[in-house]
Amino acid sequence: MKILKFGGTSVGSVENLHKVKDILTSDSEQKIVVCSAMSGVTNHLVKLVDSVRFADTESITRNIHALEQKHHDVIDALLTDPELKNTLKDGVSAITTNLFDISTQPYSEELYAKIVTSGETLLTYIFSGFLNAIGVTNVLLDAKEFMHVGNTDTPNITAVGERLQRILSEHSATNIFITQGFVCLDTLGNISTLKRGGSDYAATIIGAAIGASEVQIWTDIDGLHNNDPRHVDETHPIAHLTYNEAAELAYFGAKILHPQTVSPVVGKDIPVLLKNTFEPSAPGTVISDRTHEKGLKAISAKDAITAIKIKSNRMLMAHGYLRSIFEIFDTYQTSIDMITTSEIAISLTIDDTSNLDKIVEEIGQYAEITVEQEHSIICIVGESIINDKASYKLFEVLNHIPVRMISYGGSNNNISILVPTKDKIATLQFLNDQLFKSQKDTVQVS
Repeated sequence: MKILKFGGTSVGSVENLHKVKDILTSDSEQKIVVCSAMSGVTNHLVKLVDSVRFADTESITRNIHALEQKHHDVIDALLTDPELKNTLKDGVSAITTNLFDISTQPYSEELYAKIVTSGETLLTYIFSGFLNAIGVTNVLLDAKEFMHVGNTDTPNITAVGERLQRILSEHSATNIFITQGFVCLDTLGNISTLKRGGSDYAATIIGAAIGASEVQIWTDIDGLHNNDPRHVDETHPIAHLTYNEAAELAYFGAKILHPQTVSPVVGKDIPVLLKNTFEPSAPGTVISDRTHEKGLKAISAKDAITAIKIKSNRMLMAHGYLRSIFEIFDTYQTSIDMITTSEIAISLTIDDTSNLDKIVEEIGQYAEITVEQEHSIICIVGESIINDKASYKLFEVLNHIPVRMISYGGSNNNISILVPTKDKIATLQFLNDQLFKSQKDTVQVS
Protein backbone atom coordinates (compact mmCIF):
# COMPACT_ATOMS: atom_id res chain seq x y z
CA MET A 1 0.00 0.00 0.00
CA LYS A 2 1.18 3.52 -0.85
CA ILE A 3 0.48 6.80 0.94
CA LEU A 4 -0.13 9.86 -1.25
CA LYS A 5 -0.36 13.31 0.30
CA PHE A 6 -1.68 16.30 -1.65
CA GLY A 7 -1.09 19.82 -0.39
CA GLY A 8 -3.36 22.86 -0.49
CA THR A 9 -2.25 24.03 -3.93
CA SER A 10 -2.66 20.54 -5.39
CA VAL A 11 -6.31 20.49 -4.27
CA GLY A 12 -6.81 24.24 -4.58
CA SER A 13 -9.06 24.34 -7.65
CA VAL A 14 -11.47 22.19 -9.63
CA GLU A 15 -8.90 21.78 -12.37
CA ASN A 16 -6.33 20.59 -9.86
CA LEU A 17 -8.74 18.11 -8.28
CA HIS A 18 -9.08 16.51 -11.71
CA LYS A 19 -5.27 16.26 -11.89
CA VAL A 20 -5.24 14.52 -8.51
CA LYS A 21 -7.93 12.13 -9.72
CA ASP A 22 -5.77 11.25 -12.75
CA ILE A 23 -2.78 10.54 -10.49
CA LEU A 24 -4.84 8.30 -8.21
CA THR A 25 -6.22 6.27 -11.10
CA SER A 26 -2.88 5.92 -12.94
CA ASP A 27 -2.23 2.56 -11.22
CA SER A 28 -4.26 -0.05 -9.37
CA GLU A 29 -2.14 -0.28 -6.21
CA GLN A 30 -3.99 0.16 -2.94
CA LYS A 31 -3.42 3.64 -1.50
CA ILE A 32 -4.35 6.01 1.30
CA VAL A 33 -4.73 9.60 0.14
CA VAL A 34 -3.98 12.29 2.72
CA CYS A 35 -5.37 15.71 1.79
CA SER A 36 -4.81 19.23 3.05
CA ALA A 37 -7.51 21.88 2.98
CA MET A 38 -7.95 23.85 -0.23
CA SER A 39 -5.38 26.60 -0.65
CA GLY A 40 -6.28 29.63 1.50
CA VAL A 41 -8.96 27.86 3.56
CA THR A 42 -6.86 27.28 6.69
CA ASN A 43 -5.90 30.97 6.74
CA HIS A 44 -9.61 31.77 6.47
CA LEU A 45 -10.31 29.50 9.44
CA VAL A 46 -7.56 31.12 11.51
CA LYS A 47 -9.34 34.44 10.96
CA LEU A 48 -12.56 32.76 12.11
CA VAL A 49 -10.78 31.75 15.32
CA ASP A 50 -9.86 35.42 15.87
CA SER A 51 -13.53 36.33 15.51
CA VAL A 52 -14.42 33.65 18.05
CA ARG A 53 -11.87 35.02 20.51
CA PHE A 54 -13.52 38.43 20.38
CA ALA A 55 -17.08 37.06 20.18
CA ASP A 56 -17.60 38.98 16.94
CA THR A 57 -20.81 37.27 15.84
CA GLU A 58 -21.16 39.32 12.66
CA SER A 59 -17.68 38.35 11.51
CA ILE A 60 -18.25 34.72 12.49
CA THR A 61 -21.43 34.56 10.40
CA ARG A 62 -19.80 36.27 7.44
CA ASN A 63 -16.72 34.00 7.52
CA ILE A 64 -18.66 30.75 7.76
CA HIS A 65 -21.10 31.73 5.00
CA ALA A 66 -18.15 32.60 2.75
CA LEU A 67 -16.52 29.26 3.54
CA GLU A 68 -19.75 27.39 2.76
CA GLN A 69 -20.23 29.26 -0.52
CA LYS A 70 -16.66 28.57 -1.63
CA HIS A 71 -17.16 24.84 -1.25
CA HIS A 72 -20.63 24.92 -2.82
CA ASP A 73 -19.05 26.59 -5.84
CA VAL A 74 -16.50 23.77 -6.06
CA ILE A 75 -19.31 21.20 -6.01
CA ASP A 76 -21.16 23.07 -8.79
CA ALA A 77 -18.03 23.03 -10.95
CA LEU A 78 -17.11 19.40 -10.24
CA LEU A 79 -20.49 17.73 -10.84
CA THR A 80 -23.35 17.97 -13.32
CA ASP A 81 -25.97 15.76 -11.67
CA PRO A 82 -28.34 18.05 -9.66
CA GLU A 83 -29.20 15.34 -7.13
CA LEU A 84 -25.55 14.55 -6.40
CA LYS A 85 -24.80 18.26 -6.11
CA ASN A 86 -27.56 18.75 -3.56
CA THR A 87 -26.45 15.72 -1.56
CA LEU A 88 -22.88 17.00 -1.30
CA LYS A 89 -24.03 20.54 -0.55
CA ASP A 90 -26.20 19.21 2.29
CA GLY A 91 -23.12 17.53 3.73
CA VAL A 92 -21.08 20.73 3.46
CA SER A 93 -23.89 22.66 5.15
CA ALA A 94 -23.91 20.15 8.01
CA ILE A 95 -20.18 20.73 8.54
CA THR A 96 -20.55 24.53 8.47
CA THR A 97 -23.58 24.35 10.78
CA ASN A 98 -21.37 22.51 13.26
CA LEU A 99 -18.84 25.32 12.85
CA PHE A 100 -21.55 27.82 13.81
CA ASP A 101 -22.39 25.75 16.89
CA ILE A 102 -18.85 25.41 18.20
CA SER A 103 -18.06 29.06 17.42
CA THR A 104 -20.36 30.06 20.27
CA GLN A 105 -18.23 28.15 22.78
CA PRO A 106 -15.52 29.76 24.94
CA TYR A 107 -12.12 29.78 23.28
CA SER A 108 -9.74 26.90 24.08
CA GLU A 109 -6.86 25.14 22.37
CA GLU A 110 -9.16 22.26 21.45
CA LEU A 111 -11.71 24.67 19.99
CA TYR A 112 -8.94 26.21 17.92
CA ALA A 113 -8.02 22.75 16.60
CA LYS A 114 -11.64 21.85 15.83
CA ILE A 115 -12.07 25.02 13.79
CA VAL A 116 -8.80 25.11 11.84
CA THR A 117 -8.98 21.43 10.85
CA SER A 118 -12.44 21.88 9.31
CA GLY A 119 -10.87 22.72 5.96
CA GLU A 120 -9.52 19.19 5.59
CA THR A 121 -12.91 17.77 6.57
CA LEU A 122 -14.67 19.83 3.91
CA LEU A 123 -12.20 19.06 1.13
CA THR A 124 -12.02 15.31 1.72
CA TYR A 125 -15.81 15.03 1.95
CA ILE A 126 -16.24 16.77 -1.41
CA PHE A 127 -13.37 14.97 -3.13
CA SER A 128 -14.48 11.53 -1.95
CA GLY A 129 -18.02 12.26 -3.13
CA PHE A 130 -16.75 13.48 -6.49
CA LEU A 131 -14.65 10.34 -7.03
CA ASN A 132 -17.54 8.05 -6.19
CA ALA A 133 -19.80 10.04 -8.53
CA ILE A 134 -17.48 9.43 -11.50
CA GLY A 135 -17.01 5.75 -10.71
CA VAL A 136 -13.73 5.87 -8.78
CA THR A 137 -14.74 3.81 -5.76
CA ASN A 138 -13.22 4.96 -2.48
CA VAL A 139 -13.82 5.04 1.25
CA LEU A 140 -13.68 8.27 3.27
CA LEU A 141 -11.85 7.80 6.58
CA ASP A 142 -12.14 10.11 9.56
CA ALA A 143 -8.55 10.69 10.69
CA LYS A 144 -9.78 11.40 14.22
CA GLU A 145 -10.68 7.70 14.52
CA PHE A 146 -7.06 6.53 14.14
CA MET A 147 -4.62 9.47 14.43
CA HIS A 148 -4.26 9.03 18.20
CA VAL A 149 -0.63 10.16 18.13
CA GLY A 150 -0.28 11.25 21.77
CA ASN A 151 2.78 13.49 21.85
CA THR A 152 3.23 15.02 18.40
CA ASP A 153 7.03 15.15 18.80
CA THR A 154 7.15 11.39 19.47
CA PRO A 155 3.95 10.01 17.91
CA ASN A 156 2.63 6.65 19.03
CA ILE A 157 3.04 4.88 15.69
CA THR A 158 1.89 1.55 17.11
CA ALA A 159 -1.41 2.96 18.40
CA VAL A 160 -2.10 4.63 15.06
CA GLY A 161 -1.32 1.41 13.20
CA GLU A 162 -3.54 -0.78 15.37
CA ARG A 163 -6.54 1.51 14.98
CA LEU A 164 -6.01 2.06 11.27
CA GLN A 165 -5.47 -1.60 10.44
CA ARG A 166 -8.79 -2.48 12.12
CA ILE A 167 -10.57 0.09 9.95
CA LEU A 168 -8.83 -0.98 6.74
CA SER A 169 -9.66 -4.65 7.38
CA GLU A 170 -13.35 -3.75 7.13
CA HIS A 171 -12.80 -2.56 3.54
CA SER A 172 -10.35 -5.12 2.18
CA ALA A 173 -11.77 -4.87 -1.34
CA THR A 174 -11.24 -1.08 -1.51
CA ASN A 175 -8.22 0.33 -3.34
CA ILE A 176 -8.52 4.03 -2.49
CA PHE A 177 -8.98 5.56 0.95
CA ILE A 178 -9.34 9.31 1.43
CA THR A 179 -8.47 10.98 4.73
CA GLN A 180 -7.46 14.28 6.30
CA GLY A 181 -3.99 15.53 7.11
CA PHE A 182 -3.12 18.01 9.88
CA VAL A 183 -5.63 16.73 12.48
CA CYS A 184 -4.79 14.34 15.32
CA LEU A 185 -5.68 13.46 18.93
CA ASP A 186 -3.29 14.35 21.75
CA THR A 187 -2.27 12.47 24.90
CA LEU A 188 -5.59 13.39 26.57
CA GLY A 189 -7.65 12.28 23.58
CA ASN A 190 -8.48 15.87 22.63
CA ILE A 191 -8.59 17.04 19.03
CA SER A 192 -5.30 18.73 18.16
CA THR A 193 -3.13 19.53 15.15
CA LEU A 194 0.24 18.53 13.74
CA LYS A 195 0.91 22.27 13.26
CA ARG A 196 0.91 24.14 9.96
CA GLY A 197 2.22 22.01 7.12
CA GLY A 198 1.54 18.92 9.23
CA SER A 199 -0.19 16.95 6.48
CA ASP A 200 3.28 15.81 5.33
CA TYR A 201 3.92 14.57 8.84
CA ALA A 202 0.51 12.85 8.95
CA ALA A 203 1.36 11.00 5.73
CA THR A 204 4.63 9.59 7.07
CA ILE A 205 3.07 8.69 10.44
CA ILE A 206 0.41 6.73 8.55
CA GLY A 207 3.03 5.22 6.25
CA ALA A 208 5.13 4.06 9.20
CA ALA A 209 2.05 2.78 11.04
CA ILE A 210 0.97 0.39 8.28
CA GLY A 211 4.39 -0.39 6.77
CA ALA A 212 3.65 1.33 3.44
CA SER A 213 5.74 0.59 0.37
CA GLU A 214 6.36 4.34 -0.06
CA VAL A 215 5.06 7.77 0.87
CA GLN A 216 4.49 10.32 -1.90
CA ILE A 217 4.31 14.05 -1.09
CA TRP A 218 2.66 15.87 -3.99
CA THR A 219 3.17 19.65 -4.19
CA ASP A 220 3.52 22.36 -6.83
CA ILE A 221 7.28 21.98 -7.29
CA ASP A 222 9.25 19.15 -8.89
CA GLY A 223 11.17 17.96 -5.85
CA LEU A 224 13.43 19.58 -3.28
CA HIS A 225 15.75 22.06 -4.98
CA ASN A 226 19.40 22.66 -4.20
CA ASN A 227 18.61 26.27 -3.21
CA ASP A 228 15.57 28.49 -2.73
CA PRO A 229 14.09 29.02 -6.24
CA ARG A 230 12.18 32.07 -4.97
CA HIS A 231 15.44 33.96 -4.51
CA VAL A 232 18.05 32.17 -6.62
CA ASP A 233 18.08 31.56 -10.38
CA GLU A 234 19.02 28.28 -12.02
CA THR A 235 18.27 25.97 -9.09
CA HIS A 236 17.53 22.32 -9.79
CA PRO A 237 15.75 19.46 -8.04
CA ILE A 238 17.90 16.94 -6.19
CA ALA A 239 17.32 13.37 -7.36
CA HIS A 240 18.26 11.62 -4.10
CA LEU A 241 18.58 12.61 -0.45
CA THR A 242 19.19 10.58 2.68
CA TYR A 243 16.79 10.87 5.60
CA ASN A 244 19.45 12.84 7.50
CA GLU A 245 19.99 15.30 4.67
CA ALA A 246 16.25 15.86 4.19
CA ALA A 247 15.71 16.30 7.93
CA GLU A 248 18.45 18.94 8.14
CA LEU A 249 17.08 20.85 5.13
CA ALA A 250 13.49 20.71 6.39
CA TYR A 251 14.40 21.85 9.89
CA PHE A 252 16.45 24.71 8.54
CA GLY A 253 13.78 26.13 6.29
CA ALA A 254 13.16 24.04 3.16
CA LYS A 255 9.50 24.96 2.59
CA ILE A 256 8.56 21.86 0.64
CA LEU A 257 8.76 19.65 3.75
CA HIS A 258 7.37 19.84 7.28
CA PRO A 259 10.42 19.69 9.63
CA GLN A 260 9.36 16.36 11.18
CA THR A 261 8.27 14.65 7.97
CA VAL A 262 10.95 12.00 7.64
CA SER A 263 11.31 11.05 11.32
CA PRO A 264 8.50 8.41 11.44
CA VAL A 265 9.93 6.40 8.52
CA VAL A 266 13.62 6.46 9.52
CA GLY A 267 14.81 2.89 10.01
CA LYS A 268 11.73 1.40 8.35
CA ASP A 269 13.03 1.38 4.76
CA ILE A 270 10.06 3.41 3.51
CA PRO A 271 11.13 5.91 0.84
CA VAL A 272 9.54 9.36 0.69
CA LEU A 273 9.02 10.76 -2.81
CA LEU A 274 8.54 14.49 -3.46
CA LYS A 275 6.48 14.88 -6.63
CA ASN A 276 4.91 17.68 -8.69
CA THR A 277 1.12 17.45 -9.13
CA PHE A 278 1.37 19.59 -12.26
CA GLU A 279 4.21 17.58 -13.79
CA PRO A 280 3.60 14.01 -12.63
CA SER A 281 6.18 12.53 -15.01
CA ALA A 282 9.02 14.60 -13.49
CA PRO A 283 11.26 12.35 -11.34
CA GLY A 284 11.16 14.64 -8.29
CA THR A 285 13.23 13.76 -5.21
CA VAL A 286 13.55 10.38 -3.50
CA ILE A 287 14.38 10.42 0.22
CA SER A 288 15.60 7.13 1.68
CA ASP A 289 18.31 5.58 3.85
CA ARG A 290 20.52 5.02 0.81
CA THR A 291 23.47 7.31 0.10
CA HIS A 292 23.79 7.86 -3.64
CA GLU A 293 26.59 10.39 -3.44
CA LYS A 294 28.40 12.28 -0.73
CA GLY A 295 29.34 15.92 -0.42
CA LEU A 296 27.50 19.19 -0.93
CA LYS A 297 23.83 18.81 -1.93
CA ALA A 298 21.70 21.82 -1.04
CA ILE A 299 21.22 25.08 0.84
CA SER A 300 18.21 26.22 2.86
CA ALA A 301 17.41 29.20 5.07
CA LYS A 302 15.45 29.58 8.29
CA ASP A 303 14.16 33.05 9.20
CA ALA A 304 12.92 34.68 12.42
CA ILE A 305 16.04 33.66 14.32
CA THR A 306 17.06 35.47 17.50
CA ALA A 307 20.74 35.56 18.51
CA ILE A 308 21.54 35.71 22.23
CA LYS A 309 25.00 36.53 23.61
CA ILE A 310 25.67 35.67 27.26
CA LYS A 311 28.83 37.17 28.77
CA SER A 312 30.32 36.63 32.22
CA ASN A 313 33.87 37.57 33.19
CA ARG A 314 33.78 35.41 36.31
CA MET A 315 31.63 32.36 35.94
CA LEU A 316 31.61 31.07 32.37
CA MET A 317 34.18 28.33 32.79
CA ALA A 318 33.06 27.44 36.30
CA HIS A 319 31.79 23.90 36.77
CA GLY A 320 28.04 23.68 36.13
CA TYR A 321 27.70 27.13 34.56
CA LEU A 322 26.76 25.92 31.08
CA ARG A 323 24.34 23.43 32.58
CA SER A 324 22.58 26.20 34.50
CA ILE A 325 22.22 28.21 31.28
CA PHE A 326 20.74 25.27 29.37
CA GLU A 327 18.39 24.45 32.22
CA ILE A 328 16.83 27.90 31.89
CA PHE A 329 16.05 27.30 28.23
CA ASP A 330 14.77 23.82 29.08
CA THR A 331 12.50 25.22 31.80
CA TYR A 332 10.81 27.44 29.19
CA GLN A 333 10.76 24.67 26.54
CA THR A 334 12.86 26.76 24.17
CA SER A 335 15.10 24.85 21.75
CA ILE A 336 18.56 26.09 20.78
CA ASP A 337 19.57 25.85 17.10
CA MET A 338 23.20 27.03 17.06
CA ILE A 339 25.74 27.58 19.81
CA THR A 340 29.35 28.79 20.01
CA THR A 341 31.50 29.44 23.07
CA SER A 342 34.56 31.48 23.95
CA GLU A 343 36.44 31.93 27.23
CA ILE A 344 33.98 34.49 28.58
CA ALA A 345 30.89 34.30 26.34
CA ILE A 346 28.28 32.00 24.85
CA SER A 347 26.41 32.86 21.66
CA LEU A 348 23.33 30.87 20.73
CA THR A 349 20.19 31.12 18.62
CA ILE A 350 16.51 30.36 19.16
CA ASP A 351 13.46 30.57 16.90
CA ASP A 352 10.76 30.55 19.59
CA THR A 353 10.67 33.89 21.42
CA SER A 354 7.42 33.32 23.33
CA ASN A 355 9.34 33.12 26.63
CA LEU A 356 12.27 35.33 25.69
CA ASP A 357 11.55 37.98 28.32
CA LYS A 358 11.53 35.41 31.12
CA ILE A 359 14.74 33.78 29.83
CA VAL A 360 16.51 37.16 29.65
CA GLU A 361 15.34 38.05 33.15
CA GLU A 362 16.68 34.83 34.69
CA ILE A 363 20.02 34.84 32.88
CA GLY A 364 20.43 38.55 33.52
CA GLN A 365 20.69 37.87 37.24
CA TYR A 366 24.25 36.56 36.88
CA ALA A 367 25.44 37.46 33.37
CA GLU A 368 25.35 40.23 30.80
CA ILE A 369 22.94 39.29 28.00
CA THR A 370 22.51 40.82 24.55
CA VAL A 371 19.60 39.98 22.23
CA GLU A 372 19.70 40.49 18.45
CA GLN A 373 16.63 39.67 16.36
CA GLU A 374 15.85 39.45 12.63
CA HIS A 375 18.55 36.95 11.73
CA SER A 376 18.52 33.91 9.43
CA ILE A 377 20.34 30.59 9.60
CA ILE A 378 21.75 29.48 6.26
CA CYS A 379 22.24 25.73 6.28
CA ILE A 380 24.56 23.97 3.79
CA VAL A 381 23.78 20.25 3.69
CA GLY A 382 25.26 17.10 2.24
CA GLU A 383 26.31 13.64 3.41
CA SER A 384 29.88 13.94 4.84
CA ILE A 385 29.99 17.57 3.76
CA ILE A 386 32.85 18.40 6.13
CA ASN A 387 35.03 16.05 4.06
CA ASP A 388 34.02 17.67 0.75
CA LYS A 389 37.08 19.38 -0.74
CA ALA A 390 34.87 22.12 -2.20
CA SER A 391 33.33 23.12 1.14
CA TYR A 392 36.08 25.67 1.82
CA LYS A 393 34.52 27.89 -0.83
CA LEU A 394 31.57 28.72 1.38
CA PHE A 395 33.86 30.58 3.78
CA GLU A 396 34.48 33.17 1.05
CA VAL A 397 31.17 34.57 2.25
CA LEU A 398 33.10 36.15 5.14
CA ASN A 399 34.57 38.62 2.65
CA HIS A 400 31.14 39.86 1.59
CA ILE A 401 28.52 39.27 4.32
CA PRO A 402 28.59 40.14 8.06
CA VAL A 403 28.39 36.59 9.41
CA ARG A 404 27.30 36.50 13.05
CA MET A 405 28.00 32.82 13.86
CA ILE A 406 29.34 29.66 12.19
CA SER A 407 28.59 26.07 13.21
CA TYR A 408 31.07 23.62 11.68
CA GLY A 409 31.74 20.06 12.77
CA GLY A 410 28.72 19.55 15.01
CA SER A 411 27.36 17.31 12.27
CA ASN A 412 29.11 15.63 9.36
CA ASN A 413 26.18 16.61 7.16
CA ASN A 414 25.58 20.27 7.98
CA ILE A 415 27.47 23.56 8.08
CA SER A 416 25.39 26.50 9.32
CA ILE A 417 26.01 30.24 9.32
CA LEU A 418 23.98 33.01 10.95
CA VAL A 419 23.49 36.27 9.04
CA PRO A 420 21.20 39.29 9.36
CA THR A 421 17.95 38.54 7.53
CA LYS A 422 18.47 41.62 5.37
CA ASP A 423 21.53 39.82 3.94
CA LYS A 424 19.85 36.41 3.50
CA ILE A 425 19.10 36.62 -0.21
CA ALA A 426 22.55 37.98 -1.03
CA THR A 427 24.05 35.11 0.99
CA LEU A 428 21.97 32.46 -0.80
CA GLN A 429 22.92 33.89 -4.18
CA PHE A 430 26.61 34.17 -3.30
CA LEU A 431 26.78 30.61 -1.97
CA ASN A 432 24.94 29.35 -5.04
CA ASP A 433 27.59 30.95 -7.27
CA GLN A 434 30.45 29.65 -5.14
CA LEU A 435 29.23 26.13 -4.49
CA PHE A 436 27.01 25.18 -7.41
CA LYS A 437 27.57 27.46 -10.37
CA SER A 438 31.34 27.14 -10.17
CA GLN A 439 30.96 23.34 -10.11
CA LYS A 440 28.72 23.47 -13.16
CA ASP A 441 31.10 25.76 -15.02
CA THR A 442 34.03 23.47 -14.18
CA VAL A 443 32.17 20.45 -15.54
CA GLN A 444 31.30 22.31 -18.75
CA VAL A 445 34.87 23.49 -19.27
CA SER A 446 36.32 20.05 -18.64
